[in-house]
Amino acid sequence: MATMKKTIRESTGDRIFLTTIYAILGIVLIVVLYPLIYIVSSSISSPAAVTSGRVWLWPVDISFKGFETLFHTPQVMSGYGNSIFYTAAGTFISVAMTVMIAYPLSRKTFFGRNAMMVFVTFTMIFSGGLIPTYMVVKGLHLIDTRWALLIPNAVWVWQVIIARSFFHSSIPDELLEASEIDGCSDLRFMRSVVIPLSKPILAVLVLMYAVGQWNAYFDALIYLKSANLFPLQLVLRSIIIQNNSSGLMDAMKMVERQQLAELLKYSLIVVATLPVLIIYPFVQRYFVQGMLVGSVKG
Repeated sequence: MATMKKTIRESTGDRIFLTTIYAILGIVLIVVLYPLIYIVSSSISSPAAVTSGRVWLWPVDISFKGFETLFHTPQVMSGYGNSIFYTAAGTFISVAMTVMIAYPLSRKTFFGRNAMMVFVTFTMIFSGGLIPTYMVVKGLHLIDTRWALLIPNAVWVWQVIIARSFFHSSIPDELLEASEIDGCSDLRFMRSVVIPLSKPILAVLVLMYAVGQWNAYFDALIYLKSANLFPLQLVLRSIIIQNNSSGLMDAMKMVERQQLAELLKYSLIVVATLPVLIIYPFVQRYFVQGMLVGSVKG
């Protein structure tokens, strides 16, 4: 007996709807993708082509002079090293403090956890403001130190919430009770049980904090005065807005100052965003997972 295959035909309305969706997504893709292509093309074009506006999509008179200048500029390399340090150290401190706050708040036996959670979430709505925060940082003698970029914003409330939700739903109380019967201390339980079972949320926290630390520049702008402490983002801001840099004077003797300065803007943008652009496609699912964890009961 021959099997009959039934095909579901899409109605005219469905085809119009899908066509509209694809058209909108195509427009969004172009809007998002074009600036990236333009910046990359400008960064590897000649300074004259960039300044004259001949670059609009593809590179013109391919030249790597901008990247050569950047990698021979002490200020840029110092900023790159500082950004790597701030990202690594800041992410470690932030993840450790977030876990230490979120895990106790997820346990039913923790006295006053609901009241403390109210105080934590209250900071999402109201904050002290820039001036009081600056006065606190100054009072702690953190101005113009690396700690000013690591401590004041070490804990983000949203990350505490999603970590608390994960611990509440994934680490059952029965597991804690069983460990207590075996004589396991709280620190031993955290190290031997909670941390190994929490790798997904730890990955989410590391990614979120690392991206935030890498892209941050406002705290450095407010708290740092010494150029040798500036992160890469602050160096990028200085070149784009002020359009000058004493560290680039030797290289600018070879070409027009304005042409090279314009080229350096695009080259430095590529250098600053390249790590995130390379890593993000491989870790995108963790960002999605982080958003889903935050929506779980808790």
